[in-house]
Amino acid sequence: MRKWLTGLGIGIVVVVTVAAGLYVLMNSRTYQVAGRLVDRVETNEKLVALTFDDGPTDRTPEILRVLGELQVPATFYLVGEDLAAHPEYGAAIAAAGHEIGNHSYTHRRLVLVSGDTVRAEIERTDAEIRRTGFPGPITFRPPYGKKLWTLPHYLSEHDRTAVTWDVEPDSAGGASQKAIVAETLAGTRPGSIILLHVMHGTTEPATLPDIVNGLRAQGYRFTTVSDLLAKGTG
Repeated sequence: MRKWLTGLGIGIVVVVTVAAGLYVLMNSRTYQVAGRLVDRVETNEKLVALTFDDGPTDRTPEILRVLGELQVPATFYLVGEDLAAHPEYGAAIAAAGHEIGNHSYTHRRLVLVSGDTVRAEIERTDAEIRRTGFPGPITFRPPYGKKLWTLPHYLSEHDRTAVTWDVEPDSAGGASQKAIVAETLAGTRPGSIILLHVMHGTTEPATLPDIVNGLRAQGYRFTTVSDLLAKGTG
């Protein structure tokens, strides 16, 4: 009986350890099992990339107006089904000269799913992005930043870069606009990739000037994710 209980205890410890390891791997912003994942770019220049997740939504015209007034390029990680529902917003983003990235078709967590599911989520969204007129390389951002085996292997096989972030002032929700600005200014480093949720209200578009002007006062310049990747020294 004692041996059985000892074996059971060891088994439980092993299961818990494996589960904890998989959880850490799934949520890591800096590591995946295959292919290239980037959360920040090593560079000596004070360059940063503003990235916006989700949508497009009816906030798109306001966001584009603010970015145009600030003369700041951004990278929009858009959801395929939202692009299909609002092709005019996607076209406006591309026409304004911003970069468009792939954030899956349905924004589902791409863990414990089949290869066919991953392929459909990515390739359907790629097709919607190309319909906007955006001609550049399409990087991919995992929904919720989550990945395990199938997604990284697909990206590796297709020479695609997974892009996460190292500054995320509004992801937890509930922060004031003032706190979002302060956290962004405090956490940004050369080569940072900043994640903001301006499409759905966590960060108000009206907060963008405070973030941009604050970072400019620190000597930062803004570029797209692809340009940042190309200029990296690491």
